[in-house]
Amino acid sequence: MSSKFNKELKELVSDHVISSEIADKISQYYDQKQANKPNRLFTIFGIFGALLVGSGIILMLAHNWDDFPRMIKTIFAFVPLIIGQCVAGFSILKNKSRTWKEASGTFLFFAVGASISLVSQIYNISGDLGSFLRTWVLLCLPVIYLLRSHAVALLVILSSTYYAVEVGIWSYRNQSTPWLYEVFIMGIVPYYWLQLKNNLSSNATTIFNWIIPASITVGLGAFIRGNEELGFIMYMTLFGIFYNIGRLSIFKELRTLRNGHLIIGSLGTIVLLMIFTFRWPWEEIYDKTMYVSQEFYTSLALGVVAISILGYTVIKKGIRLINPFQISFLIFWGLFFLLSGMSTLPMILTNILVFLLGITAIKIGADKFNFGILNYGLLIVSILIICRFFDTDVSFVIRGLSFVIVGAGFFMTNYMMLKRQQKKSNTLKTQ
Repeated sequence: MSSKFNKELKELVSDHVISSEIADKISQYYDQKQANKPNRLFTIFGIFGALLVGSGIILMLAHNWDDFPRMIKTIFAFVPLIIGQCVAGFSILKNKSRTWKEASGTFLFFAVGASISLVSQIYNISGDLGSFLRTWVLLCLPVIYLLRSHAVALLVILSSTYYAVEVGIWSYRNQSTPWLYEVFIMGIVPYYWLQLKNNLSSNATTIFNWIIPASITVGLGAFIRGNEELGFIMYMTLFGIFYNIGRLSIFKELRTLRNGHLIIGSLGTIVLLMIFTFRWPWEEIYDKTMYVSQEFYTSLALGVVAISILGYTVIKKGIRLINPFQISFLIFWGLFFLLSGMSTLPMILTNILVFLLGITAIKIGADKFNFGILNYGLLIVSILIICRFFDTDVSFVIRGLSFVIVGAGFFMTNYMMLKRQQKKSNTLKTQ
């Protein structure tokens, strides 16, 4: 416990606010809590130490690799894996600290990859990078639950994303779809749910709140094949899923910056809709063959998930607490499939929708006294106005006046918000 906290306790005792017995109990409570708390810095260095040890072993073997006979090579190929399994098993059986489990899990993860690659090289087993990553992730997925390791979970997510990109995007000639990526992400979900229930405000959970939606955002591109226009529907629906997840009650007490689902969903929705505020996307998306494509069925599956989450929110909170961001994907579905043969009408309606979302963000920021959300809403409206002035034939004088009005709006809105906040603070002090 810090010396500053001890000093505060002594002042409370000397001012007869609390008794010395209570001060001793408070001191003992925080000392015990601090002792049971894992050392984050030690855990980080433990993970890096495991990485360095594993790399050192591989480098030492690689230096004289060609001089070894095949049998010795095979034994050496399994040595890192055996060491990793022994250390991981020791961590589980002895119920060692989180640092032990994180370090042993990290070492075992890379040992599995090293053993697979070495055996493939020794016996000339054919295969590509995608199949190697698939096997690696499948073998390491159970390690997450055996060791309850955040590091292994993050490594599995990153490797799964790499697998999806390698198979579905970079290997464009084989036209394969990385369906197992969905299995990998679903395999992570139970572990992530446990973190949300037990350690919602921890830094590890915050990282998961960001890296999981970011991984899915990148991985979804691997499921787009010949109907790229439906990729907009897929991504709009995905961002609707993220935003509605971020609005669930479990994230209610979480700071906005820790809610990656909400931020990625909101930003993704605005960026995609901003593209469709122009005329040219609406003139190029109409294609009857897209209704019998893989992308269409993927969009339907995502739509079912998004509507299910939205329906759950409506049942729990009521329809009055639903904001336009949560139903933007449904509106875009209607514009895309019902008005895609036109250009002017859906463009106008999309502009209205983006403007409404900007006003909604301004209102949310004002209600919560959150300057970040308030200015985010102002930024949405400002970018929309700027896009329209560059997209239409308007004189430079009117454009200049509009920019002045937008800048003044930024200043006045923040000033009024600040005054309201100061007034509320003064009212609370006088009560």
